[in-house]
Amino acid sequence: MTLVTTTEYKHILLDEHQVPFINGTSMKVVELVTSVQAYGWSPEELHFQYPHLNMSQIHSALAYYWEHKAEIDEDMKRRFEYSEKLRLEAGESPLSKRLRKFFIGKGEAFRQINLW
Repeated sequence: MTLVTTTEYKHILLDEHQVPFINGTSMKVVELVTSVQAYGWSPEELHFQYPHLNMSQIHSALAYYWEHKAEIDEDMKRRFEYSEKLRLEAGESPLSKRLRKFFIGKGEAFRQINLW
């Protein structure tokens, strides 16, 4: 059984690792905030992109983020650094190697494309 902790935010709970997520979903607050930062989405656009979330859940998650910005930003940084570490450890994929081989010598336009 998963231990869940309530917060002062109606739609936000903390999982057993104290990671905030939106009640009734598996979406973490950090995932929603990443969409805002990556794409500049408004709450209305978030609702369009994530129709399983209602506007109250979205606003609650965003309010939680702004009240806990430093710790969530640190969590995002840690997640990014971990994903970069895994990417570097994995090395270049076979597809990337084939694409690189294909594009070599195809002209300056293709050399400007950074696929890896």
